[in-house]
Formats: sequence, structure tokens, C-alpha cells
Amino acid sequence: MSGRIGARLVVSVTPADVGERVSLRRRLPTGEYSDVVGVLESWSGGVLEVRRRNGELVDVPEGIVVAGKVVPPAPPPKRRPRSD
Repeated sequence: MSGRIGARLVVSVTPADVGERVSLRRRLPTGEYSDVVGVLESWSGGVLEVRRRNGELVDVPEGIVVAGKVVPPAPPPKRRPRSD
């Protein structure tokens, strides 16, 4: 999968990144863009499966991905201050 370098949209995610946290920008049928961030669970048959932090599994067809990269792991949840 390749990106549009002239527009600075680059897809640097590959099937070797399964298990990594990724950020994908996809183009919707309306022409709008939508981002999906989560762990790349699989990449098979032209479909990337990304598991969001809330557990939702999102199928992203490879053909609509316009940008993507591996990103650092999600930060741990913030601790609530203790009330003494």
C-alpha cells in the first residue's frame, strides 16, 4: 500500500505491523475523512481489523486508507486523586 507523498499523506503501515497500535485515516463514501486508532488485530483479504480502546473491532478496507502509521502505546488511565 502506498501513500500520496506530494500531499503528505503516507501509509507506512504494513501487514508486519499486526499487533501494533496504529492510526489510520480513511476516506468515507461521503468524501469525508475519519480516523481509526487502535491495535491492528489482522490484515487479511484486503481488510485491516483495528481494535479500539473501547474493545470495538473496526474493519477498514485497504482501498480507502489514505494515511496510516504505527503510534506509541496508549497512555495508562489517569489515576483519580485519593480523598483523605
